[in-house]
Amino acid sequence: MDSFKYLTAEEVSDRYRGSISVGTLRNWRALRIGPNFVKIGKAVLYPLYELEAWDQKNKVKCRDAKSSRMPIDDRP
Repeated sequence: MDSFKYLTAEEVSDRYRGSISVGTLRNWRALRIGPNFVKIGKAVLYPLYELEAWDQKNKVKCRDAKSSRMPIDDRP
């Protein structure tokens, strides 16, 4: 049932170890960017499943270390 858990802006900031501040989340909401949120009255809540989807959308894919090596014959 974690998929129905909601986090406050403060909890979202903590989730990302302070690299996203509450003020940044506020600005993003005004610009309609960043993770999706729910607003009920004055309460702004971030569904955990939306944060996980946002994480996946922003994931950077890296190559395997073995495939990034140049063959010896191709070196200048």
